[in-house]
Amino acid sequence: MTTILRIVLIIVCFLTCYYALYKIRKSQMQIEDAIFWILFSITLVIISIVPHIAYFLANLLGIGSPVNFVFLAVIFIMIFKVFSISIKMSQLEYRIKNLVQQIAIKNHELESKNKKEESK
Repeated sequence: MTTILRIVLIIVCFLTCYYALYKIRKSQMQIEDAIFWILFSITLVIISIVPHIAYFLANLLGIGSPVNFVFLAVIFIMIFKVFSISIKMSQLEYRIKNLVQQIAIKNHELESKNKKEESK
């Protein structure tokens, strides 16, 4: 890995950690999500500081370049994260649909009850 790439990775990782902590302070991000981004950033900083890890893992997996390994690993982790977010979103959409249906039923019951009382 080139020195420029290593420096860019370190700077971006620190900015990511700072931004995640800033969002937690503003109550705009859940701690669980911030922990993922902070751990992800720390991992990239470690790989940037100790590039022999990337060289070793690239050789172990038969990847020609450690930079390609880093990009491949980041892409794989991001795909996994998007998949988990998609699952969480589907669960939330299902829960919202159920809540909306329950509210609609309660409103319908209240309207029916009010109409019966008015007709008496």
